[in-house]
Amino acid sequence: MSDQNGWLKLTGENPNHSQWYIDRFRKMAESGADLAGEARLIDAMVARGSRVLDAGCGTGRVGGHLAAAGHDVVGVDLDPALIEAARADHPKAEWLVGDLSELDLPGTFDLIVCAGNVMTFVAPSTRVEILGRVRRHLGEGARLVVGFGAGRGYAFDDFLADAGKVGLTADLLLATWDLRPFTPESEFLVAVLSAQ
Repeated sequence: MSDQNGWLKLTGENPNHSQWYIDRFRKMAESGADLAGEARLIDAMVARGSRVLDAGCGTGRVGGHLAAAGHDVVGVDLDPALIEAARADHPKAEWLVGDLSELDLPGTFDLIVCAGNVMTFVAPSTRVEILGRVRRHLGEGARLVVGFGAGRGYAFDDFLADAGKVGLTADLLLATWDLRPFTPESEFLVAVLSAQ
């Protein structure tokens, strides 16, 4: 298994990949596709006006929806092109270029969301470091919500073990963002975690 960041590998092999990704989601939004499922769940988990970190925010579709709903959103992604698109499309949030393995922001957050298979793109050697840094940004009683699919090189059990290494406990495991229960056969994991 390569220890390279998967997103950087994709963009290194295809310099147009970021623009393709931006265009793909803009076209989906224009066609009326529902791109806010993750954000609706997050919105239901926090009080209006909460401080939310969108970790690995990409083009800002999750954080942008949350900012439009009245939350104080900060989004971080390592791809400058995606951050530029997020700033253009969702100006109500703060969008920062940054590597989650070096995450060091002022203050804490009421909730941190890491959607879009982000944890399967990061370099495997940085997974525990990222989870630890994210944990340190959780405020009192705050939660971390991580979602990713099976078959992407990061077994669900390994993820949960890594979360435990940094003091995160799984409070709830779901198979989808629309609250279907997680089972051993699930092809997707949405983990709601809190600091021990």
